[in-house]
Amino acid sequence: MAGTPTASGAIITDKSQMIDYLASGSKPREQWRIGTEHEKFAFQRDDFRPLTYEGSRGIRALLEGLSSKYGWTPVLEGGNPIALLKDNASVSLEPGGQFELSGAPLETIHQTCKEVGDHLEEVKAICDTMDAGMLGVGFNPKWKREDIPWMPKGRYKIMREYMPKVGSLGLDMMTRTSTVQVNLDYASEADMVKKFRVSLALQPIATALFAASPFTEGRPNGFQSFRSHIWTDTDPDRCGMLPFVFEDGFGFERYVDYITKVPMYFVYRDGKYIDASGQSFMDFLAGKLPAYPGQLPGIGDFVDHLSTAFPEVRLKKFLEMRGADGGPWRRLCALPALWVGLLYDDVALDAAWDLVKNWSIEDHDQLRRDTPRMALATPFKGGTVKDVATQMLAIAREGLRARRRLNAIGEDESIFLDTLFAIAGSGRTLSDELLEAYHGVWQGDIDCLYKERAY
Repeated sequence: MAGTPTASGAIITDKSQMIDYLASGSKPREQWRIGTEHEKFAFQRDDFRPLTYEGSRGIRALLEGLSSKYGWTPVLEGGNPIALLKDNASVSLEPGGQFELSGAPLETIHQTCKEVGDHLEEVKAICDTMDAGMLGVGFNPKWKREDIPWMPKGRYKIMREYMPKVGSLGLDMMTRTSTVQVNLDYASEADMVKKFRVSLALQPIATALFAASPFTEGRPNGFQSFRSHIWTDTDPDRCGMLPFVFEDGFGFERYVDYITKVPMYFVYRDGKYIDASGQSFMDFLAGKLPAYPGQLPGIGDFVDHLSTAFPEVRLKKFLEMRGADGGPWRRLCALPALWVGLLYDDVALDAAWDLVKNWSIEDHDQLRRDTPRMALATPFKGGTVKDVATQMLAIAREGLRARRRLNAIGEDESIFLDTLFAIAGSGRTLSDELLEAYHGVWQGDIDCLYKERAY
């Protein structure tokens, strides 16, 4: 078995190394942080077309503008800037040019919301020079798959060729969806398990509250969150609700068992992606990977592989909440507030667990299946998802109040839930608002969405 893999860390010779990697994410409460990520669609203001990569109005020009004016450091691949770095945050590109901020690990939602605002102000300033704009919804409302330009990243070429082999909507996921998510810490294996179970069970409720993707190619698509539905036919080997998380004995080892059975996409060596799509990470561990014969993975390969599974909640050295559509500016602050309120206070976490602990696997499956279409109106246990959302938000509010993280005028973080309380109280999602406008004042013209709702 030949030498150390390039830039991939210690060679994996035992399963315990992968378990230990996940366990090393455990942190004392005072070190818990909040990492918020959000994507948005970049478009030309004159015709609303997605930005290409090249050209004076392209994604490359946008990245270079942010770099030169605001001090971001470019990350190059094949000579092309494909990401930016600054102050423990990054800007990156999804396959169809969705423009993403991966925020720094911060202590409060107040800081998170300022970070989001600063980023959007920077992006808007550069976009104004290019006559470009940004739109926050969960699915591209106007353009067909073939209208979307692909970004020049090697892993995306591999995924693009593999996706149609395993599902019918994978390319739509890559090019036409947009999300907001939050990454949160755990104290121990037991704490991770409890947080994973609570957040996985409640992820469909978040999907309902944040539903913002009711249009496909200029017309209503019959869904409240078409983005969420997309994941149900993307790749069954790497998506879904992970029922084993709710089984006795779940922990870091069981997640390693799951992730090492997820088919691979690639091996990254010397700045290049080796196509290993559909091949077995278990074969890699045995030195029998067809794409890279005779080689063993390093821990860096395991870290890369963790990022190629797409369940509703994903475990790395933190937990990623992945169930929400991209949306308006203020709602980007509401998503981290919701999950911090539920998971970062012990009393709230216990209350959230009490809310979901008796739900069956069939309940989880029903919620995952039905909420993308019906959102808050989804029937559930003699009531609706709206009822569950109201209870969930009340728990989150108390959790945030108990944290006592105040802004300069003495407000705690629960202020960021106001927009969600309004949604749950009325039962009207952003999708409902947009559909009402589409059938009313917009008179069926989807271009009005870009004109009225861009950042």
